[in-house]
Amino acid sequence: MSRVYNFSAGPAVLPEEVLKEAQADLLDYKGCGMSVMEMSHRSSMFNDIIVEAEKDIRTLLSIPDNYKVLFLQGGAWTQFSAVPMNMMNKHHKAGYITTGQWATKAYKEASKYGEVVELASSKDKNYTYIPDCSDLPITDDMDYVYICQNNTIYGTEYWELPNTKGVDLVADVSSDFLSRPMDVTKYAVMYGGVQKNIGPAGLAISIIRDDLITDDVYPNTPTMLMWKTQADKDSLFNTPNCWGIYMCGLVFKWLLKNGGLEGIAKKNADKAKILYDYLDQSKLFKPTVTDKKSRSNMNVPFVTGDKDLDAKFVAESKAAGLENLKGHRTVGGMRASIYNAMPKAGVEKLVTFMEDFEKKNLK
Repeated sequence: MSRVYNFSAGPAVLPEEVLKEAQADLLDYKGCGMSVMEMSHRSSMFNDIIVEAEKDIRTLLSIPDNYKVLFLQGGAWTQFSAVPMNMMNKHHKAGYITTGQWATKAYKEASKYGEVVELASSKDKNYTYIPDCSDLPITDDMDYVYICQNNTIYGTEYWELPNTKGVDLVADVSSDFLSRPMDVTKYAVMYGGVQKNIGPAGLAISIIRDDLITDDVYPNTPTMLMWKTQADKDSLFNTPNCWGIYMCGLVFKWLLKNGGLEGIAKKNADKAKILYDYLDQSKLFKPTVTDKKSRSNMNVPFVTGDKDLDAKFVAESKAAGLENLKGHRTVGGMRASIYNAMPKAGVEKLVTFMEDFEKKNLK
């Protein structure tokens, strides 16, 4: 078996140890004679899986008892609608900080359900920085303030949460979910698709403060978009993504065994430093995010300034076993997504390849 180093932004690399464990369980989970993909979500065996998964993510994030953990279908996109439907129930108004494509899409979706104010934006510089959020024009009649905490496409990350002036904070944490410790109590809601740092595509996890889970929602909210629907049934109102929950549970165990979020945060910072240190001194490659305090440890976009040379790099890196380095079309160039499961050796191999490519192609 020959595995590549997969720098995909998502679906993304998973820990090899976890994949091997899932492979061993695939046909016969713990001697039950069937796969997790075949068992009833109402069975006691699957109940043990989901209960254990919730227990472990609560341990990882130190989630207080007054927050509910929901395993949901529909990915982060569905929560773009679910958030305003469940939270725009007092003033029908919210503030959004648009720092990239996903925050902007969420802003547009929320605009269908109430008044949405753009509190700040980094669009003026193609989303290459996190704006100053220390004194935003937040008003008391906003039901919540919304951010996308890590911007996968543009390679920026909030390292300090906005001053919301007492208004509830909602965060899409899809691409830095479980990449470092986060104080859950500073958020009213945090949610994310799991396909970047935690598991296979097809599942989202929402962590929601109890008082926000009510029947007082936007008129005609679909049953499946009411958080209370799933909260009342412990994420088992309908058939969930059983395999996805099982896989996330394995990743939670892997994280706990490897130092928890403090341990993975150090590894992620070390990997990011290796790549950024090289980019900052390279004469060929340039990081697109020059504001160092805004840089993501998860997604690192970079360019040569020559589209043909970028294409050559992507083709040659693929041949060298470095997959999915082509950048998003709105940024161009390359992007290395170095999530939790990307080993340090993968980043080191990438930098070695870049050094060699630079020597051969620098004019």
